[in-house]
Amino acid sequence: MSDPEAPVALTAVATEVEAGAIVTALGAYGIYAQTTGGFTAGFRAEAPGVVRIWVRQQDLEQARAALGEIEAGADSIDWEHIDVGQPEEPT
Repeated sequence: MSDPEAPVALTAVATEVEAGAIVTALGAYGIYAQTTGGFTAGFRAEAPGVVRIWVRQQDLEQARAALGEIEAGADSIDWEHIDVGQPEEPT
């Protein structure tokens, strides 16, 4: 019998920023998630890598459904109407 608390990989993305956004969005659905692989993503170790997002086995199906909704919502953002502020002046 498998452990419902055991971590299982939900997905993998290229950057810590993207992974962080997904983990935060999953949290809004009540799903606890963590990441691994941040040190090799973005060429920090000069080797390509990915950031994996992990959820509890018992949350996997709900997390997959939530991820689908998150991805569908991200595609519908009209960035021309989002105020992202002014760039910071170099110091």
